[in-house]
Amino acid sequence: MNARERFITIFKEKIKREGSERLLEFICSPSSDFFTAPASARYHSSYEGGLCAHSLNVYDCLCAYLDRDVVKNKYGLSYSDETVAIVALLHDLCKMNVYKISYRNAKNEQGVWEKVPYFEFDDTLPYGHGEKSVYMITPFMKLTREEAFAIRYHMGFSGTEDERNVGKAFEMFPLAFALSTADMEATYYIESKEDKK
Repeated sequence: MNARERFITIFKEKIKREGSERLLEFICSPSSDFFTAPASARYHSSYEGGLCAHSLNVYDCLCAYLDRDVVKNKYGLSYSDETVAIVALLHDLCKMNVYKISYRNAKNEQGVWEKVPYFEFDDTLPYGHGEKSVYMITPFMKLTREEAFAIRYHMGFSGTEDERNVGKAFEMFPLAFALSTADMEATYYIESKEDKK
């Protein structure tokens, strides 16, 4: 099963909320590049299909984090399969249709200059990061308050948000901290190792 097939399978099996079918249709439509977009221009999963792969990595990391004994029994965190799938699979929906292929000159292995493709960030709807993902989801289906805050603050302290807001969001909505942790694990451990291969 490839990444696109796995994403769609998890989405259909776990997310049953009203409007989710329309959201999946939008993600799969010709007006979306979700399954071919990179997750970043040059940092993690900066290759065709990287966005879908990253979303699945975050899903796997979030499931593993929430399955930890200390998280379940000491911290008391428990979320439905639907909530976990929503926040993990859709947290970076804001990266759809923002990476364009451009070309630059670079020397090849023989030392000859040639045009090589690279991803350029070109956001025509600069609404922020996490908040843009929430904005893109909600016309299709409702999010719970905790889901919305988790997606909004999934960048954690590495984003450009006021640190006091991030800390307060993590305190009020533990799912936001869990998603941020899963996102960082996927980015810095799983994907940085994949990118170095």
